[in-house]
Amino acid sequence: MDIQPVTLTGSFVRLEPLSLDHLSDLTAAGSDPDLWQYMRYGLVTDQDRMRDFIVYLLDQQAKGTDLPFVTIHIPSAKAVGMTRFMDIQPQNRALEIGGTWISPHFQRTVVNTEAKFLMLGHAFEVLGCARVQIKTDLRNTRSQRAIERLGAFREGVLREHMLLPDGTLRSSVYYSILAAEWPVARQRLLDLLERKS
Repeated sequence: MDIQPVTLTGSFVRLEPLSLDHLSDLTAAGSDPDLWQYMRYGLVTDQDRMRDFIVYLLDQQAKGTDLPFVTIHIPSAKAVGMTRFMDIQPQNRALEIGGTWISPHFQRTVVNTEAKFLMLGHAFEVLGCARVQIKTDLRNTRSQRAIERLGAFREGVLREHMLLPDGTLRSSVYYSILAAEWPVARQRLLDLLERKS
């Protein structure tokens, strides 16, 4: 698995390598405090916090643990969120898709579905992953439903394993898609994209 920055382009979404050039758009897209409720980063709702967050993610990329993308909505040419490959484990041919957030204006649209389609396709078809995992806060039932719509298998709950900035101990629901399951999940995502477009 040779994980390098790459641009992934669909019909409605372009995932491109994150950079500080995206700061202004991302600050606007991330200004709603509700976006960060279940995230482990605290509130990233102003330009200074967003700059620090981008710098942190680029540092993780330099260490080889993460590959962050900015989510560009092609019709508007605006950055509307972020996502990334994380917990990259080349020795196990495994990684996680996570850290995903999208401006409320673009939630429940084709944006997240196509972004996941592009990332999963790259993970399985280009990087040769055996397993891709996705996790979410146990309290975030909306996110769980979205992950299940992708065709991911719910594996279980890791209980109180993460301390959030507000002092809450987070439990996470883990999901996965295996390489052998990707063809069925791929078709499911194509069907979803056809219905949403």
